[in-house]
Amino acid sequence: DHGYPELFDAVAKAAIPIIDTFTRQALANTVNAFAKMDHRHPELFDALAEAAIPIIDTFTTQGLANTANAFAKMDHRHPELFDAVAKAAIPIIDTFTTQGLANTANAFAKMDHRHSELFDAVAKATIPIIDNFNSQGL
Repeated sequence: DHGYPELFDAVAKAAIPIIDTFTRQALANTVNAFAKMDHRHPELFDALAEAAIPIIDTFTTQGLANTANAFAKMDHRHPELFDAVAKAAIPIIDTFTTQGLANTANAFAKMDHRHSELFDAVAKATIPIIDNFNSQGL
């Protein structure tokens, strides 16, 4: 327990009605803050996913990786979001950092979200730079 459940619940309550006004960065930051503090709020995560899906192709590589990772950390299943992340990530996978590649693959694996095209792209991007990965990324 992080000690601030009332604050996070209040933020969620205030955010949900205006979630469609959030920028891509605000969406990614919000989901990551809740995950980092291990504060579960399924209604907020669903709202964040629904707001992110239409604009997911504008997310940065870090935003894509961190969003998938946050949903996985919270064990919040949203297959449509993961499909959208994969679709947005595949064309730009070669621009992901080693940490981004590792976090994205780990998030999809943790959620048992099988997306062969994404895993193929991650493998193709990873093999040439495998020596750049640290022990945690491997």
